[in-house]
Amino acid sequence: MKEKVVLAYSGGLDTTAIIPWLKENFDYEVICVCVDCGQEEELDGLEERAKACGASKLYIENVIDEFCDEYVVPCVQANAVYENKYLLGTSMARPLIAKKLVEIARKEGATAICHGATGKGNDQIRFELGIKALAPDIRIIAAWRNDKWTMDSRESEIEYCKAHGIHLPFSADSSYSRDRNIWHISHEGLELENPANEPNYEHLLVLGVTPEKAPEEGEYVTMTFEKGVPVSVNGKAMKVSDIIRTLNEMGGRHGIGIIDIVENRVVGMKSRGVYETPGGTILMEAHQQLEELILDRDTYALKKEMGSRFASLVYEGKWFTPLRLAEQAFIEETQKYVTGEVKFRLYKGNIIKAGTTSPYSLYNESIASFTTGDLYDHHDAEGFINLFGLSCKVRAMKMQEQGENLF
Repeated sequence: MKEKVVLAYSGGLDTTAIIPWLKENFDYEVICVCVDCGQEEELDGLEERAKACGASKLYIENVIDEFCDEYVVPCVQANAVYENKYLLGTSMARPLIAKKLVEIARKEGATAICHGATGKGNDQIRFELGIKALAPDIRIIAAWRNDKWTMDSRESEIEYCKAHGIHLPFSADSSYSRDRNIWHISHEGLELENPANEPNYEHLLVLGVTPEKAPEEGEYVTMTFEKGVPVSVNGKAMKVSDIIRTLNEMGGRHGIGIIDIVENRVVGMKSRGVYETPGGTILMEAHQQLEELILDRDTYALKKEMGSRFASLVYEGKWFTPLRLAEQAFIEETQKYVTGEVKFRLYKGNIIKAGTTSPYSLYNESIASFTTGDLYDHHDAEGFINLFGLSCKVRAMKMQEQGENLF
């Protein structure tokens, strides 16, 4: 009986070529696994394609709700944004995909798991760290890093497939390299490979339009959260995945969430990409608007720092680590009272505040008002400033005594 290998399968050119390559070079029975995180029409015809290429079977695992509830929500609660721009759309999905690959490998008794991530990208790290953490005994085959892999371009992959009787609708110069799920879609390649080039948004965008093409009239949106979790849009209660779908439609219509970034990959190189995250951008902004009303100053400051650390951890593929669990435990503690309603207006790429309320709001009008309230006496500030600035004054006195100029 042949040994089995589980292949992370998208149906794209790389993983299509990998099926006959695995059979030819390792004599494995190839079991394909496509983890559905919301790829939409990309899943059409996958089973026929996989079997036509020589796979014995294809699993399509729908994990959209698990992805949204267990991976997206913690990142939203953390306000996790990599390098101030990237909302981690691809990064969040990879550990869940690795988890499902391991589950199917265990179910099938497979001895190896194969992926088609290149040796230059982040995904090889994310997949392999996940597999190592969950199944250290299973062999990992990274096709693009394997000595038996001789293909180095789309042209050579297409020729390899043709030589093995596989004729599929892929062209060598076709389009951008994309990754899509319910949270976002990324675009790399073509004119984007040169940072001096402006993106060709006319052909590039999938989820929305540029702000210039958005409606002239804005759209008001109201969202509610309970303990940091979004629960409704415009008064309609929904599960998280449906909230994201609804916000994607709204945000895309108004040109929200398009970023062009040159990011620092884990492997050390810089890469340029355009990301569309319309619903995610709205959701993150709404959550932040609520938090700034509720969290005290010290917690808010530390949480901002922790959010940046959490984003880097997710970006680097370290989801299945004690550090992620510890950081998430802190974040979850901060969310106990992040409950309330956020209203905003979407207009030509902008998310404009229109009012935030919460039963746990720390904003006290009696204190914050310019008129004197019962809880704050303006004269109290004098003693505070004297103490707060004492070290500055003492040092200035000493420098003056020595005849030194401070600045």
